[in-house]
Amino acid sequence: MISLKFQKSVCDHCLYFKNTSSVPVFLLLYVDDMLIISPSLNAIKDVQKCLCANFAMKDLGDAKRILGINIVRDRSKRTLTLNQISYIEKVLSKFNMLSASPVNVPMASHFVLSKDQSPKTAPEIEKMKSVPYSSAIGSVMYLMVSTRPDIAYAVSCLSRYMPNPGLPHWNALKWLLRYLISTVKHGLIFSKCASGIELIGYVDSNYANDRDNRKSTTSYVFTLCGSCISWKSQLQPIVALSTTESEYVAATEAFKEAIWLKRLVSEIGFLKKGVTIFSDSQSAIQLCKNHVFHDRTKHIDVRFHFIRDIVDAGGVKLCKIPSEFNPADMGTKCLSAEKHLSCKRVLNFDCG
Repeated sequence: MISLKFQKSVCDHCLYFKNTSSVPVFLLLYVDDMLIISPSLNAIKDVQKCLCANFAMKDLGDAKRILGINIVRDRSKRTLTLNQISYIEKVLSKFNMLSASPVNVPMASHFVLSKDQSPKTAPEIEKMKSVPYSSAIGSVMYLMVSTRPDIAYAVSCLSRYMPNPGLPHWNALKWLLRYLISTVKHGLIFSKCASGIELIGYVDSNYANDRDNRKSTTSYVFTLCGSCISWKSQLQPIVALSTTESEYVAATEAFKEAIWLKRLVSEIGFLKKGVTIFSDSQSAIQLCKNHVFHDRTKHIDVRFHFIRDIVDAGGVKLCKIPSEFNPADMGTKCLSAEKHLSCKRVLNFDCG
């Protein structure tokens, strides 16, 4: 690709780009799958011609599917939708869940999971060996990282019990599969920017919600032009001693992702301004901006304070948002169906 005058992205080595007569061309490469993207059809054909002269290739026409992800283009609305309908149907069929009753949230509040629910006796362990728990987790995890930020919290929780799952864990996983039945057509929508290109993040945490080690949960989501492009829900690496600390640690993780995304989008020439991250924790925002030493925060590891330097430099801003409008909330806890749907709509999610 370098010999064809493409430039490899420093931030993502699967991305190559170049300008051909002032027309940008982007090439995404994953093993032997490739997407060529450009506003000019002639530019795409020129790249195809060069590639075919050097490699054995098969042109599949307009992009409709890659890596199990469907690409649906609506030219009248000028939108692209990414979903995994056929993949979800295969997963549901594999685990005999096609005829199960659908539900409207990925995890219900009555599932209070812990390692205490794992099998302890030999008969219990032997019985659970016949349950395809790990296989099901792998299937929904690929779905989550590809197009479904709405199941990130459920997958994060359920994957913790893969070494020794119990019946309550399996029931919760089947509940998640039932949620996929009702949301099989859901996916990510990407629309034309109505105004300037903006990279916006949302971050939240749930203090000490893990029953096994009392660690908190971090959740963040990022949008570009209002559409979701990055998300995460995971346990924090330390045991936070307060809600402020857990929110501050979560903000640190969001800042790390923001720095990478900003570099990537700026590298290909789409971002000319800084990044704004919204948090519903006023105390964490104040801790980020106020460098005054305080007994109640002096124990926080110095590695989490790097966000102060980023804020001072002006590359990323941390701002307040009311909790009810923070879509990162769905990555920290079980929500009602109404609140869960509201979070998805903020992220420009296609809800069927």
